[in-house]
Amino acid sequence: MSPPPEPLRISAATPADVSLVLALIRELADYERMADQVVAAEADIERALFGPRPCAEAVIARVDGEAVGFALFFQSFSTFVGRPGLYLEDLFVRPAHRGRGIGRRLLAHLADIAVERGCGRFEWSVLDWNELAIASYRRAGAVPMDEWTVYRLTGEPLRALAAEAGAR
Repeated sequence: MSPPPEPLRISAATPADVSLVLALIRELADYERMADQVVAAEADIERALFGPRPCAEAVIARVDGEAVGFALFFQSFSTFVGRPGLYLEDLFVRPAHRGRGIGRRLLAHLADIAVERGCGRFEWSVLDWNELAIASYRRAGAVPMDEWTVYRLTGEPLRALAAEAGAR
């Protein structure tokens, strides 16, 4: 792995970056073979990152002012540890800039945020077939949680379960 080109700058996304963040999300989805699943619009991203109750944060990696990658994350909580955690939802480096340590720098940047905020955990999910990411995460010292399975409710099943509580 060659060193990242200088200067690499990682900074918090701003409202002016909303269209860029959405473009990077779409590029990630294309890479993950899930482009058809991206239904988010700029207004959704703006509300999530900068609305009255922000529920996520993003950082953007730039080389000489050009956006080359991003990470989107949010706070979680561990009842066992009794402290907040940081959950990495997305990390993506544009193909032309891979292999230079930019992904590792983004991961380190978020680890620094997690430590600064007193988080007990820093977690994320990775697709089983993404061998390059898995190898990178293992080199960073991350360990897979093989005994856990992720479950998801969306769409009609989510609404049906919510209806049992009389929520909507």
